[in-house]
Amino acid sequence: MDTVRAPIDGGPSLLPRRHFLWRAGGGLGALALAWLCDRDARAVEGSPADKVGERSTPQGAHFPPRARRVVEIFAMGGVSHIDTFDHKLDLERHHGKELTGKGKIDTFFGKPGRLMKSPFRFARRAQCGMLVSELFPAVGDCADDIAFIHSMVAKSSNHTPAAFQMNSGFTMNGFPSLGAWLSYGLGSENQDLPAFVVLPDPRGVPAGGSINWTSGFLPANHQGVAFRSKGPPVADLETPPGVSAGGRRAGLRFLDAMNRSFLEAHPGDTTLAARIRSYELAARMQASIPEATDFEGESEATRRLYGLDSKVTEGFGRNCLLARRLLERGVRFVQLYHGGAFGSPRINWDAHEDVVENHTRQAASLDRPVAGLLRDLKSRGMLDDTLVIFTTEFGRTPITEGIGGKGRDHHQLAFTAWLAGGGVKAGCRHGKTDEVGYAVAEDPVTVYDFHATILHLLGLDHTKLTFYHNGIRRRLTDVHGEVVRGILA
Repeated sequence: MDTVRAPIDGGPSLLPRRHFLWRAGGGLGALALAWLCDRDARAVEGSPADKVGERSTPQGAHFPPRARRVVEIFAMGGVSHIDTFDHKLDLERHHGKELTGKGKIDTFFGKPGRLMKSPFRFARRAQCGMLVSELFPAVGDCADDIAFIHSMVAKSSNHTPAAFQMNSGFTMNGFPSLGAWLSYGLGSENQDLPAFVVLPDPRGVPAGGSINWTSGFLPANHQGVAFRSKGPPVADLETPPGVSAGGRRAGLRFLDAMNRSFLEAHPGDTTLAARIRSYELAARMQASIPEATDFEGESEATRRLYGLDSKVTEGFGRNCLLARRLLERGVRFVQLYHGGAFGSPRINWDAHEDVVENHTRQAASLDRPVAGLLRDLKSRGMLDDTLVIFTTEFGRTPITEGIGGKGRDHHQLAFTAWLAGGGVKAGCRHGKTDEVGYAVAEDPVTVYDFHATILHLLGLDHTKLTFYHNGIRRRLTDVHGEVVRGILA
């Protein structure tokens, strides 16, 4: 039996070894350590759903990543590359002439017109002297941090399939989106927030709606969580009026017991396992979401940086500022949509009727907030490990839509996307289109290549990030894709 040892030289009594070990192993610190170890062990072992062929928990990076998180700006409708970032002097020389030497000119609406020079002036921006249209003066001033890809090609000139491909790698719906693959591969850095958040345009959701951020055949908990632009950001997150805290907890305990009992009886039901995880996350989000979406602590200078002081830029500016707040709180992937459903060129980049009227309006609401996001990330030291992506589903033709028209048709044969931040070579151009921007002339980059590069920057090998489904080991890049090493730092 241990007893308290006698003091040495009249000093304080020494704590017996057994008492010391008991207190160290049974105190609050040890309980916290045990909880952390148990949580990590569960993540390694996987959830009950993971024991049915495929894991639903994060896999982890395959090699050291250049970036830890991603924010994507998706400009819906087809941004004209030749009117924004891909200047073509020959269009001015051949303005009004017929496009020849390119084979059959097969446009989406079948009304090929004449070559039309860009109605927008281009100027050299930033220290790198990048030629950027007057539509994007603020983004152009950030060109020293951007890598432009001028040789993008898509598989479809139809909006919705092309948007599906840019999001999931496939022109058909039902395949997991890029954000879902990143959630599946890397998870979130904050257990109280989703790994994948979607911020739709305040003017409306894109064509296809939630199919654009679906988890497809991946476990359902990897689907993007779409925030609302008005009211509470997440529907039904708050406890209904009249329900006491005790009653709410009792109901949740009862629901949890029923779900887990059913799961034990049906171990192959991964949908229910994902739903349980979603319920657990929703409970934690009741505290985390209101804090993340509260701008009260943001300075007036920051609000102005994002354009919150202007009606033109306020809507998209709020989404850009919210994206930064979510990223710094551990969300892995934030996707911002600029442009709503098709049918009205006033709310997206679909410039069939008048490219000047359409692109001037759309760029005015996007340029300042996106530049503000880039500058804010850089000033906070976050751009070094945050990958910023700007893309659209396809470009637009160098010819008018119809003889005498003022707009441009859909064009999948060439368009521009850009990346900035973690691991990207700053202030550079990759690829090249022909003299009028009709087709790729050098270093074509497919959507598969684009996705492979994004995964690579996040430490993921696109050939190894897979999921077995319907007899096929599926991946984001299908059976294609090469990393675009020319834009890597």
